[in-house]
Parts: sequence; C-alpha cells; structure tokens
Amino acid sequence: MGKNIVVTGAAGHLGSKLAAHLRAAGHRVTGLDLNATPGPVPIHAADLSRSDGDWPALFEGQDAIVHLAADRSPEAAWASVVPHNIDAVLNLFEAARRAGVRRVVFASSNWVLGGYRFRTDRLRPDTVPDPVNPYGVSKLMGERIGAHFAAAHGLDVICLRIGWTQWTHGNRPGAHMAMGRWGQEMWLSDRDFLDGVTAAATVRFDGFAVVNLMSDNPGMRWSLEETRAVLGFSPRDGAAARLPLRVRATEWGAWLAQVGVPRLVARLTGAEW
Repeated sequence: MGKNIVVTGAAGHLGSKLAAHLRAAGHRVTGLDLNATPGPVPIHAADLSRSDGDWPALFEGQDAIVHLAADRSPEAAWASVVPHNIDAVLNLFEAARRAGVRRVVFASSNWVLGGYRFRTDRLRPDTVPDPVNPYGVSKLMGERIGAHFAAAHGLDVICLRIGWTQWTHGNRPGAHMAMGRWGQEMWLSDRDFLDGVTAAATVRFDGFAVVNLMSDNPGMRWSLEETRAVLGFSPRDGAAARLPLRVRATEWGAWLAQVGVPRLVARLTGAEW
C-alpha cells in the first residue's frame, strides 16, 4: 500500500527525481519548495526557515517526510546556512511532531566527516564528526536535532549521509570529479540514491539512525554495513576511483594546502591554535 510522503526541496535536482520516483512507485507525494510549481507532483511554496507560514498544515495525515531542502553549497556562508540549514530543520521537526508524522528522513552529508579526507580511518556512522565548513556543521546539527526529536518525542528518524550525486556529466563516475580519490569514492548513482531514500522513507524501523548512502565503490572507506542493516538496502552500482597523474597532482596540492603547510607552520611557530 502506498504511503503519504512529503518531499522538501522537490523542485531541486535530487528532489524532483525522488518525487517522480516515489509517485511512480505508488506513493502519494506532496512537494515543498520556495516556489509553487504545478505538475504531476504538486509543489507548494514553503519557506521552512519561517514557522509562521501555511506549510505546516500540509504535514497533516502524512506518513513520512524526506527533507532535502537546504543551501547545498559547501561554500555556503553562515548567513545562509543558519536560516536554511539549521532554523529550517528545527521548524520542520517541530511541525512534524505537532502533525503526528511518524518518520522523518533527513538528508545529511559526508561533509560531516570532511576532516577525514586525508586520513585512513574507516568511516562509520559513529565515527567522531569533523566538519570543516559551515555546511558540514549545519548537517551535523540536523542529525543532532533529529536525535533529540527521536528521543524526546518518539519520532522515527533516519539520517542519510548522502554521497556525491553530480548535477553534471550524467552523474557518471570518473576522473572528472573533484576532490580526487575522496570525491570519486563517495559517488552515488541515481538508481542507488532513489532506491536508498525510498527504503529510508518506507522501511519498518523504530528510533534513530545515521547511515551512509553511496554506491558500493571498490576501495572506499565508508561503511555500508549499517546501511544494509537499517534500510534493508544494498547499492547495486559502484565504480573504482580513477587517478591519472593530473588527479594525483591536484590531490597532492590539496593535501599541502589543507594539511602539509598548516602542519609545517604550526611546527615552525610553535602555534597550535
């Protein structure tokens, strides 16, 4: 039997694909975005950073909310991140609680672990967070807000640390992707994205969980064990990283800028702060 599902950010790159996919699977989908858009999936105008709008009424009678709306740029400044990625999450969870929605799926990000790029740790949901930008901090905040509403109010919350679904190149993996090995190994195919998020919105689950969501890329450091256990979902796609000389050189330059030079300066100056 189909479910009543809200998709926020439904006019965006990922949201539009997900809304259409859920509708084709027999679910009744309501879209929210900054601007209303007519179509097979109705998209209602909603500024989630404000709690005084009409949008909370749309949560009545819904089974699940998939929250994709955000300022998605890793370069986003605090002036945008606070209202769109933090205030909006607080407002959404509170509106879901009041409307009696049982399930919230929160689109988190691997930027929560951005500081691990040049380390070797296995990346699991319980790996100590190390965000390196306001965007990553905001996604960590979203996870912790979800944990609170699960513990204090009994919502079922699944946070997906979504890998890299590209807007360009037909989302094909390869050496064109930025961030070298790190970027390529978090590649997420359209098929795995759609199937993984659908599982998160519909699987039988109680409580709170954080799981990784990317394709099964050979050699990657992200654990999918928890993903399979919580969602009952296994990615069907995967691609090994391609590292020609130019990619290796770029990656080496990034290591120098982010790790090597700051480490050297700290040693030379004795400054550790």
